[in-house]
Amino acid sequence: MMDQDQVVTAVRASTVEVFSTMLGFDLTSGEPRTEVNAPGPSDGIIAVIGLAGAWVGTTSLSCDAAMACRMSTAMLGMDYTEVNEDVLDAISEIANMVSGNFKTAAESYLGPLGLSIPTVVYGLSFSARTAGKEKWIVVPFSCGKDAIEFKVCLTPNRGLPLASRH
Repeated sequence: MMDQDQVVTAVRASTVEVFSTMLGFDLTSGEPRTEVNAPGPSDGIIAVIGLAGAWVGTTSLSCDAAMACRMSTAMLGMDYTEVNEDVLDAISEIANMVSGNFKTAAESYLGPLGLSIPTVVYGLSFSARTAGKEKWIVVPFSCGKDAIEFKVCLTPNRGLPLASRH
């Protein structure tokens, strides 16, 4: 069974670990909240990764373009001041690492999960949403003046018998 506190704990640990190890960033976690149909209107970058198993859903990592460039600069060792293919690839990989760490932690209470290939969207005034009215768990982070949000939406896989779900 999924417990929101377990999800938040796993998100915080996964995000802080990746940002500390791979980028050398010190993140501060904000107060988690829930939303329906997140991720919503945005300016910046969002990386989305699907989850599949006894539970199905999506993770997303979002930030503005300046933070994406800052993260890419730290990860790739080059100075990025505008979003390009390298920045999009770096954000995709960072989201993949955080989601992968989250998946590993969550499998202890949700059972085996698989990850999709990341999809990264960049632009001004775009909207991304999921079908249905599932709740998203949103965990905001700050790194100095910059903000990042990691979101998770999970629901039991209705295609599996109840005995297959944890």
